[in-house]
Amino acid sequence: MDAWLPQSILALRGYSRRDLWADLLAGITVGLVALPLAMAFAIASGLPPQAGLITAVVAGFLISALGGSRTQIGGPTGAFVVVIAGIVARFGVDGLFTCTLMAGVLLVLLGATGLGTAVRFIPRPVVIGFTNGIAVLIASTQIKDFFGLTIPHPSSVFVPRLIEIAHALPTWSRPTTLLGVGALAVVLLAPRIFPRVPGSIVALVLGTAAAMLLPGAGFETIGTRFGTLPAGLTAFRVPHVRPELVHELLAPSLTVAMLGAIESLLSATVADRMTKDRHNPNVELVAQGIANIASPMFGGLPATGAIARTATSIRSGARTPVAGMVHALTLLAVLMFAAPLTQHVPIAVLSAILLVVSWNMGEWQEIPELLKLSKADISVWLVTFMLTVFADLTLAVEAGMILAALLFIRKVAATTTISEITHEEIAGGRVHVMQDKHIPGYVTVFRIHGPFLFGSTDKLDEVARRVDRLTPIVVLRLRNMTAIDATGLQAIEDLADRLHAAGRTLILCGARQQPAQLMARAEFDQHVGHENICPNIQAALARASELYDAGPARAAAN
Repeated sequence: MDAWLPQSILALRGYSRRDLWADLLAGITVGLVALPLAMAFAIASGLPPQAGLITAVVAGFLISALGGSRTQIGGPTGAFVVVIAGIVARFGVDGLFTCTLMAGVLLVLLGATGLGTAVRFIPRPVVIGFTNGIAVLIASTQIKDFFGLTIPHPSSVFVPRLIEIAHALPTWSRPTTLLGVGALAVVLLAPRIFPRVPGSIVALVLGTAAAMLLPGAGFETIGTRFGTLPAGLTAFRVPHVRPELVHELLAPSLTVAMLGAIESLLSATVADRMTKDRHNPNVELVAQGIANIASPMFGGLPATGAIARTATSIRSGARTPVAGMVHALTLLAVLMFAAPLTQHVPIAVLSAILLVVSWNMGEWQEIPELLKLSKADISVWLVTFMLTVFADLTLAVEAGMILAALLFIRKVAATTTISEITHEEIAGGRVHVMQDKHIPGYVTVFRIHGPFLFGSTDKLDEVARRVDRLTPIVVLRLRNMTAIDATGLQAIEDLADRLHAAGRTLILCGARQQPAQLMARAEFDQHVGHENICPNIQAALARASELYDAGPARAAAN
């Protein structure tokens, strides 16, 4: 029964006053961080700022109350901006609400049928490709407001948008640009001066103060564009579903559902690493689905787990889902009692904040690592990225998945061989045989059997979950691993990093040709040390003996 209980209920077992105090502080902190982001995401999506705040309140509360992660923070995110803007431009706001409802139902079905783990079948190059592409698209949508350009009806398509920006450059506003540049500098520099204060909050306060003190400067604000925000939540209303649009909305609904599932489970995984906890993916997806069904009924947007806000909450001391619920209630208090003040917030400040968000979400540091991998992995990433930017996200994910599946088949086929058994092969294989090898008490040996490609990497989680109970030296035997891809390589890198953080050493041995070549190209030895990649189990055990005799491993064993 516990397998389907939300973490909020499980966390109440042994919940203390100290836990409550920590969750209150973390929830209020992340609520203030979410304030400018929620408004900025809504505006960038083509909706009024209160839509973002409502999403953070309604969906954020439900995701924390019903979810499978102890520290997940939910709400509107940058990943949805481009998709929402496209849906609104084509089908209107009612079309968006219908699409969000449909995506919510799909997410509930994914979780309820136990398919939450199916998200792992999306390869790493596809995820990075569309993450890079979304970041570029979000940044391009903010150039107009950052420089105060006059573009009456901005295009929702990337290339026409850039052409419009180029034609509108003579209309740039000096005061708006100065405010935007100043806000950008504050967002980037404030955390270095005040590490515990989010830069976006400092920029929001200073930018709003500047707009109020200099009313004649000509800054465009939330008030001048949208008017005064209404206080409180909008009335509950079931969106009008137009049956003739359901078929057309199916593809974007699938995109919203897949984006929501991917980002929420990625965020929950990041939270697990930071807290050494483990989320329940199916319960999390059911909660995400319920949140996305409820959000449009109050005029909200699609929602998912927010990686940056989740990390902020954890760093602020969050211990249970109560922190996420407090975050939602903090934003509700802003809506109830301080909504009129938001009319003074300059649009350029929100654009500066979103430019930083787009840069941070882009995972640009992954690109040099991907370029070290096989041409197949690079091609999947490049196709996904280019289609995300120049076509649309739905087509990008579909094409990326089809290409990845074809390359998966090709990779498995390439590693299937038929060869004659020779005396030399028999003699050379003796160093790989386990039967005559002694495994000392300070060594644990695991093996990977078969192709270690996207879709199978979660099997290594069993080792990661036992990391604190493992011996000082862990040997991963790759003799029977016939193939590996970027996702599999990332999984082994993560395991190596976790073992290292726990004071343990990972040794790899016996990699065959394709895995060995990919690991060498990716400079995998940086994660474990060149001397800890051995040709066979015999050499690996000898290396383990050297490490144990050197001292640190012996101390850890005792």
